[in-house]
Amino acid sequence: MEGCIGDEKGYLLEDYRLFHLRDELAQRMDYHYHAFEKIVFHLAGRVTYSVEGKSYELKPYDILLVGRNLLHRPVIGQGEPYERIILWLSAEYLETAGSGDCDLGSCFRLTERRGFHMFRPRGEDRLRYRRMFEQIEEAQGEEAFGSATLAESCLWRLMVALNRDILAQPEAGEDVEYRFDPKMEEVTRFIGEHLSEELPIERLANQFYLSRYYLMHRFKEVYGVTVHQYIRQKRLLRAADELRRGTPVLKAAMEAGFNDYSAFLRAFQAAYGKSPREWK
Repeated sequence: MEGCIGDEKGYLLEDYRLFHLRDELAQRMDYHYHAFEKIVFHLAGRVTYSVEGKSYELKPYDILLVGRNLLHRPVIGQGEPYERIILWLSAEYLETAGSGDCDLGSCFRLTERRGFHMFRPRGEDRLRYRRMFEQIEEAQGEEAFGSATLAESCLWRLMVALNRDILAQPEAGEDVEYRFDPKMEEVTRFIGEHLSEELPIERLANQFYLSRYYLMHRFKEVYGVTVHQYIRQKRLLRAADELRRGTPVLKAAMEAGFNDYSAFLRAFQAAYGKSPREWK
C-alpha cells in the first residue's frame, strides 16, 4: 500500500525476458524494485516515471534504465493508453554475455552513478531503437531454426548500441523534463555511503542542517517511504548482495549495518520468505 516500502516485483529465471504491454485503463502502481536490470522503452501514454527520487516526464521513444534494487514506479495519466516494451535482464547474464572488451551492463552502473536514468534517442535513432526492440520481440515469437540464437544476437545489438549512446551522452540529457530534490538526493547518497553505521534521524538532520520534522516529511513526500523504511530496505538489499557474493551470513549482516543479528534474521525472513542461509 502507499507509503510502505516497495516490494520486489517479478521473478526472472531466464537470462532475459521481453514484454510488449498496452493498458487501456490507467493503473495505480506502488514503489517497488527488482533483483534484475530493467529497460522501459516508452511508446505511448502520459507517464511520469520515478526512479530513486527523480521523476521523468516520458515522451514516445524514451528509454528508461532501472538498475536492480532501485525503488521506482510509474504514475500513469488518464485518457491515453499506456504502451511500452519492457526488457528484464539478469545482471549475471550481462556480466558474461559480452566479450572481454564489452561489459553489456555498463550502462546500468553508469546511469546509477550519474543519478540520471533516462536516455532520449533523437531523430532517426528513435525508429532505429524501436526496430531493435521489435526484432527481439519477433525472434522470440518464432519457432523456426535458430530463433533463440537470433533473438539473443538482436539483444546484444541493442545493448551495444545503448551502451555506446549512454557513454556518449552528457551527465544529464538535454531537453529532458525531470524533477528532483537536491537535498534529499544528498541524504540518500549519504545513507548509501554509511549503511554500516548507525543512521538515526537526528544524525541525518544535523548532517544536512534540517529540522527532524522537515526531513521526515519531505523524504516521504519525495520517495514515497519513510527514512527508516528506506534505510532498512537498502540494508536488506546490501545484505542479499553480500550473500550472493558468498559472504558469511553474520558478516553480511554487519556489513549492511545490522548490529542486532536476531533482528536481521527476522527482517530478512519477512522480506524474502526464507532465512539468509536458505536464500543463499
